[in-house]
Amino acid sequence: MHPQATPNHQDDFKLKDTHPKLGERWPHGGIRGGGGWISSDRATSTYDLVEQMYYLYVRVVKGKDLPVNPVTGSCDPYVEVKLGNYRGKTKHFEKRTNPEWNQVFAFSKDKIQSSVLEVYLRDREMVGRDDYVGKVVFDMNEVPTRVPPDSPLAPQWYRLEDRQGQSKVRGDIMLAVWMGTQADEAFPEAWHSDAASVQGEGVFSVRSKVYVSPKLWYLRVNVIEAQDVETPDKTQLPQVFVKAQVGNQILKTKLCPTRTTSPFWNEDLIFVAAEPFEEQLVLTVENKASLSKDELVGRVSLPLTTFEKRLDHRPVHSRWFNLERFGFGALEGDRRHELKFATRIHLRACLEGAYHVLDESTMYVSDTRPTARQLWKQPIGILEVGILSAQGLLPMKTKDRTTDAYCVAKYGLKWVRTRTILDSFNPKWNEQYTWEVYDPCTVITLGVFDNRHLGGAERSAAAKDSRIGKVRIRLSTLETDRIYTHSYPLIVLQTSGLKKMGELQLAFRFTCLSLANIIYLYGHPLLPKMHYLHPFTVSQLDTLRYQAMIIVGARLGRAEPPLTKEVVEYMLDVDSHMWSMRRSKANFFRIVSLFSGIMSMSRWLGEVSHWKNPVTSVLVHVLLFILICYPELILPTVFLYMFIIGLWNFRFRPRHPPHMDTKLSWAEAVHPDELDEEFDTFPTSKQQDIVRMRYDRIRSVAGRIQTVVGDMATQGERFQSLLSWRDPRATSLFVILCLIVAVALYVTPFKIVVLVAGLFFLRHPRFRSKLPSVPSNFFRRLPARADSML
Repeated sequence: MHPQATPNHQDDFKLKDTHPKLGERWPHGGIRGGGGWISSDRATSTYDLVEQMYYLYVRVVKGKDLPVNPVTGSCDPYVEVKLGNYRGKTKHFEKRTNPEWNQVFAFSKDKIQSSVLEVYLRDREMVGRDDYVGKVVFDMNEVPTRVPPDSPLAPQWYRLEDRQGQSKVRGDIMLAVWMGTQADEAFPEAWHSDAASVQGEGVFSVRSKVYVSPKLWYLRVNVIEAQDVETPDKTQLPQVFVKAQVGNQILKTKLCPTRTTSPFWNEDLIFVAAEPFEEQLVLTVENKASLSKDELVGRVSLPLTTFEKRLDHRPVHSRWFNLERFGFGALEGDRRHELKFATRIHLRACLEGAYHVLDESTMYVSDTRPTARQLWKQPIGILEVGILSAQGLLPMKTKDRTTDAYCVAKYGLKWVRTRTILDSFNPKWNEQYTWEVYDPCTVITLGVFDNRHLGGAERSAAAKDSRIGKVRIRLSTLETDRIYTHSYPLIVLQTSGLKKMGELQLAFRFTCLSLANIIYLYGHPLLPKMHYLHPFTVSQLDTLRYQAMIIVGARLGRAEPPLTKEVVEYMLDVDSHMWSMRRSKANFFRIVSLFSGIMSMSRWLGEVSHWKNPVTSVLVHVLLFILICYPELILPTVFLYMFIIGLWNFRFRPRHPPHMDTKLSWAEAVHPDELDEEFDTFPTSKQQDIVRMRYDRIRSVAGRIQTVVGDMATQGERFQSLLSWRDPRATSLFVILCLIVAVALYVTPFKIVVLVAGLFFLRHPRFRSKLPSVPSNFFRRLPARADSML
């Protein structure tokens, strides 16, 4: 098996500039005294980052005095709105002559094929065809245009007509018909003709929605001690531990080292809890009766609302809680709940409001605010994102070869989901959203998904929405008040290799509210100060982040329509911590590239000292003499040099926000077996021989890393051994040398020392030896602690 060949079209994986027609176009081609599209950088509309889309809106409000069926003596009315081949229906009411529907229908102007809009009122029949009651007909040329921020169009009563439209019949319906854009207030809740084929519950998952992440808290439970612990076996003292549970999170204290009725732990257990608090803290004290058996001693359930909310690092008062007793015989019945004499447990518990509860990777964090709203600062900017369209999507459903795409964006606590465009490889959403920004060094994440919850064989409720691609934008890389319009490639790594799924067209702008606050933030920690005053361990942070992701996914999955678990996990990078040979290679070469600057500098110095370019070497000699004569110029020269480099690099500054780099990710020539390993389940589901081969490969890679780390440790230990007398002769020589050098430096001017050292380093190659230098030989002979390793 050979590594896959590098794709020929590298430009497919790069960012592309686009030039969409953003902003509003007023009716008949005019803009507030001008003509054509708004061309200024800052348009006055709130929808200036999307292309304008026109819709015919029909609001069906209510009916009155509707005729009853002479056979059944009742009327079960509903309204059918028909425009060309598109038909939309309201819900029906049973036995109602004055129904109220209050539903809106939206028909895309691009797909209008008829010059007449027909609104039918029908009487629903259980058997046979629904009865025709009446209709209202509108000429499309007479429909008015509404331009926000105008007030909504007032609905009117219309008398129903017969089939031929020649005479009026009994009954009136209230309607409003107008032409508008996606900026209309009716747009989000309207029935769209694009989704006319979706029926039932699938209608809800087609519409655009805004979601808010639950408010997350860290629950800190300090289990101090317990008193009067009793077990059924009176002959033996108990040896107990405490198990704490909040929802699906279970943590245990260590086993008390001594057998006693008053055990002491003083351990912190940290949980993630979400408002509104639905779970309780359940504490159980268990006795280690044997290696394989734990006896339940007592239990207590505490609502999370009983704990105080801490906004700083001040100490919290501890409290004693009585436990319900268990296992003291069936004859006692409910008497075990009596609190005459019970085991007590000593706790210090609080809800931490000064931490930011991480539910996403710290590398791509989108919010750094603490939980408590009282500690929030003022926003420093506004992020506006226009989700325009996608181009060239691949068919995601294998059976009917279609794609029903929608886009999800996540920043801070706010998630947005565009409407689903059915059966299109080039969907156009043109929806605009706004976020408040509290820190510029944050990332907005956008993902495109295929909707599988629309009904049908591959669109069932049990199906999972499949990933199409993801885009990340770091706000600190954006210029303020500039509109960026780019087409982002949607790149996905699959078991078959790297694949481009299409392109996502975006327009976004970061508006600065306070430049002084932004500059002020750059000198402050990214996370709230409690993360540094009382930090969590790395393992605690990983566990808590995983629990926070589960809670966020569960809560957003309860919305209507739900933001499904697989969508939330993909947006929050749930699998970023999993082992991958590809990621290991990528990170290794990232480290190598960091040292490339040092290596190139050392190569340049080597060329100067070996007189490869005599002119450069002479200029360096001149610079050395100048700095020796005027040592006060050394530091100013260094900083001036960095200033000049910074100005020179300004010409080559990146013009686009950074995007996924396939070469940096080591994804273009990845080995197929390494891909298969990356997408393997945890624990593995592969056969034994494959697992053995992969285990041996990891051992070989880890062996190389181990060797490099060992070599670095050896060099450091050799420095320590200079004065540790581990090698008495070497230390004696070094100590005597230090004395001689100290005396020589004392009697010799510092300028002369630096000048001699510089001239010695820059000496001509004819005065050099090819053998290693004396200091290098001396250093390599020093002992290290590697001799003591097994």
